[in-house]
Amino acid sequence: MPEPAEMNGADVGKMSGSGVSGSEGKDPVANGHAENESNPFAEYMWMENEEEYDRQVEEELLEQEFLERCFQEMLDEEDQDWFIPERDLPSVGQIQQQLNGLSVSNGNAEEILRKSILNPEAKEFVPGVKY
Repeated sequence: MPEPAEMNGADVGKMSGSGVSGSEGKDPVANGHAENESNPFAEYMWMENEEEYDRQVEEELLEQEFLERCFQEMLDEEDQDWFIPERDLPSVGQIQQQLNGLSVSNGNAEEILRKSILNPEAKEFVPGVKY
């Protein structure tokens, strides 16, 4: 058996009665990880793809923001399409102003009749009556 000064970590783990027992009867190596563990950095492997994860999260956030903007635009368009009397009907003042601008006159009636292409001899139209 080699002297303790000449042993490496694996030899120390093989010695019986080393004084420290690991899980399942195996002794831990000096770095704190079990000798049979394939990758001592397994718990940190998630960091390997951190940039890819960040990119995916950013894409999801941008997609969510886009959907929220589209939904808001849809609601705005819907509001514009609805008939809202306070917004869509003219005020009483506007109607009064339009009525004041109207006038009735017979002066132009003869000129309109001269230019008309309607048949003055035609029978009066009555809905529901067949001629």
